[in-house]
Amino acid sequence: MNDCYVLFYSQARFSYVRMKYLFFSWLVVFVGSWIIYVQYSTYTELCRGKDCKKIICDKYKTGVIDGPACNSLCVTETLYFGKCLSTKPNNQAKLGDQGNLSELVNLILTVADGDKDGQVSLGEAKSAWALLQLNEFLLMVILQDKEHTPKLMGFCGDLYVMESVEYTSLYGISLPWVIELFIPSGFRRSMDQLFTPSWPRKAKIAIGLLEFVEDVFHGPYGNFLMCDISAKNLGYNDKYDLKMVDMRKIVPETNLKELIKDRHCESDLDCVYGTDCRTSCDQSTMKCTSEVIQPNLAKACQLLKDYLLRGAPSEIREELEKQLYSCIALKVTANQMEMEHSLILNNLKTLLWKKISYTNDS
Repeated sequence: MNDCYVLFYSQARFSYVRMKYLFFSWLVVFVGSWIIYVQYSTYTELCRGKDCKKIICDKYKTGVIDGPACNSLCVTETLYFGKCLSTKPNNQAKLGDQGNLSELVNLILTVADGDKDGQVSLGEAKSAWALLQLNEFLLMVILQDKEHTPKLMGFCGDLYVMESVEYTSLYGISLPWVIELFIPSGFRRSMDQLFTPSWPRKAKIAIGLLEFVEDVFHGPYGNFLMCDISAKNLGYNDKYDLKMVDMRKIVPETNLKELIKDRHCESDLDCVYGTDCRTSCDQSTMKCTSEVIQPNLAKACQLLKDYLLRGAPSEIREELEKQLYSCIALKVTANQMEMEHSLILNNLKTLLWKKISYTNDS
């Protein structure tokens, strides 16, 4: 009798464990499939290259829009859509109260005159206006003479063409988005650090980022804030010169202040634009203040810390670490911030250049 009871109990427990295992396996498959479906649906909805081309070319052929890239896209078809880099709509910007606004307008009109006949046609004007709603295009126009901004090759309607960048991430390897979903972020960061150039080349790329921070800091057209400084937004060419891959979250300071001021908040966590532009929450009014806490340089140094310290030559490692932490500690509200900003930036660039000036890898 006892043997039968034990046998029955063991079989029942085995069936229960098997059912539990099958249930959780089914649940994992179901949830995973649902996530993949949602991601794929979003991706395909916002990355329909053929549909975009048809809409743009229909407008071009009817004379609604014009631009130097239209003929290559719609007539000779030597320009085509490749990899979709964004699935995020509505990347808009405003000109705001920029410094030297009249000069900026003249610069935009020069770019809008795609065929360089000295006049801006209605089609060119409509194309330029559509493009000016994009942060990235506005910044590309302003910084066209800067080394680390990809060159603007042409436009057609709200489509613009820029120079190709060989490496489209600061470090790491590109994996299919389906695999990315199942890799923990901490493990992904550790894995990415293994796939980087040699240290002298990393130093040269880092110097490029520091130079770009200089370019957007209180330039002739105002101050721009970098609100998403991440490895995926930075790239470099085959000479290891830094190139900005995605500048959509680099916004005029005046615009950001208008966007975030008077926003209702419970804590500082509610006062964030993008991922990196943070202000504080005024607890007396429960409104966000308009002054950003961290300057661009501090955020750039935060990104570069692990990137540069890994594999750094022993003779400069201690000094490099000290300078990077001083840089990360920079605050916009600090006294003499601009002087400290310039001093720290120049010291970092000098330290890196001295180490790589005579190496073949740089």
